[in-house]
Amino acid sequence: MRSRRPPVFLITAGVAAGLALAMMGNLGLLDAAQLRRGVLNTTEFVRGLFPPNPQPLPTLLGATLETLQIAYVGTVLGVAGALPLALLATRTVFGPGVTGPVRLLLAGVRTVPALLWAVVFVVAFGLGPAAGAMGIAAYTLGYLGKLLYEVFEGVDGEVVDAVRSVGCNRAQLTRFALLPEAANGILSQLLFVFEYNVRASSIMGFVGAGGIGFHLLGYLQLLQYRNLFTALLLTLGVVIAIDYLSGRVRRMVLPPAPAA
Repeated sequence: MRSRRPPVFLITAGVAAGLALAMMGNLGLLDAAQLRRGVLNTTEFVRGLFPPNPQPLPTLLGATLETLQIAYVGTVLGVAGALPLALLATRTVFGPGVTGPVRLLLAGVRTVPALLWAVVFVVAFGLGPAAGAMGIAAYTLGYLGKLLYEVFEGVDGEVVDAVRSVGCNRAQLTRFALLPEAANGILSQLLFVFEYNVRASSIMGFVGAGGIGFHLLGYLQLLQYRNLFTALLLTLGVVIAIDYLSGRVRRMVLPPAPAA
């Protein structure tokens, strides 16, 4: 006999669907005239993208290289700050008097998007890629710090207890238990964050923080859609290449998943 779903599930699903419809109405997504206008404008925009214009490629290649530098430097600086803070936020190493404030700090930092951090550093350092790299670093610190302390807390408790049982202090516990056991997870998170930062760095130019985003915004404002499409294709190619290389590194370094 087929089991019937509980009424609570149906009521919850109905309320969720009702809320979604109400919010779609508030956002104009149920306005037929607006939807029709959006479809027509999108069609016209897509037509204007073809064919892509190869003329700005030399300039865009230089901007792409700058974008990659922003992402790499920002990731390195963010990791340098996130790793020690993640250890301080790990409950298996420190008590709540230490982990609580550190976790609050990391939460506060990652609450601010990378683009807004870039605005802050544009004010501090002026226009240019330095502000973009610092914006990426700040967001990486908050975001990666959370990911890493969760990785550290996922280390097998028996391993931690075994190291403690021989009288190791916190530094030795970190060196001989947490870091070796969490090494694969750390590498996986680092590669993921770098991939994310490459994408985030591509729009840093929107606020004057360097990279290819400056050209993307300029082409968009000047309605140079063919140039814009060239820049988007180049950015897409770089992102795909980074994804592919990250996957290769994972397969070379990380252990294969057990067969089902």
